[in-house]
Amino acid sequence: MTTKVLRAAACHASPIFLSASKTTQKATTLIQKATSNKANLVIFPETYISAFPIWSAIRAPTENHDLFKRMVDQSIYFDGPEIDALRTTAQRCNTMISIGISEKARYSSATLWNSNVLIGSNGDILNHHRKLQPTFFEKLTWSAGDGYGLKVVDTEFGKIGGLICGENTNPLARFALMAQGEQIHISTWPAVWPTRVLQADNVTGKARNYDNVAANRTRAAAHCFEAKCFGIINAAFLDEQAIDIVRCRVLAYRKLEVC
Repeated sequence: MTTKVLRAAACHASPIFLSASKTTQKATTLIQKATSNKANLVIFPETYISAFPIWSAIRAPTENHDLFKRMVDQSIYFDGPEIDALRTTAQRCNTMISIGISEKARYSSATLWNSNVLIGSNGDILNHHRKLQPTFFEKLTWSAGDGYGLKVVDTEFGKIGGLICGENTNPLARFALMAQGEQIHISTWPAVWPTRVLQADNVTGKARNYDNVAANRTRAAAHCFEAKCFGIINAAFLDEQAIDIVRCRVLAYRKLEVC
């Protein structure tokens, strides 16, 4: 029996915030770098192309019209040039790619989905999953998905499945993958998940933010323990450019980076 070695590269990277074309170029560069180090599966975070709408957590919707508009504009089509470029890169680099996207459809003017695309090393689309239910403030941006993408894909390295962020707390979604014999589980997450904006008079830490890192590690570990599978957990990174765009002119938002 021949044993295949899977080398996974989890790209804990920031997108070029709200720029689909530049983020795709950055992803291509990271894929090439990863495969030069013998990676045969390259994973990107939740909605890496082209942003996670963190602004919805810290400001009222009425203050975010410009960002919502940019989000629609910089979301991508499943059959668009960005995915085509990634498929070409997968084939050229002989690697699988898992990437989160903010997806739009040609039959709708503004309906978006929080989606994940798994691309094979030959450039074929292995799976296309739309997040079943956007979590909390995500509902201001994305519509509910469906069960079409709750699939485990049989690859040369084993059966690969994945869930997006809060789906990893959904017992039935997780069981759907377990029941298909999942062997490698990919869980993708945003960079931060603020539950409150820290105020200047709240410096004692009495009302801390939700510990997203600890919670995500616990969820991912629990799924892998129950499914008896390997896990790859990948969260994004919030860089200064993104913080500056979201922060705008309100002093309290300068605390975003410590959430």
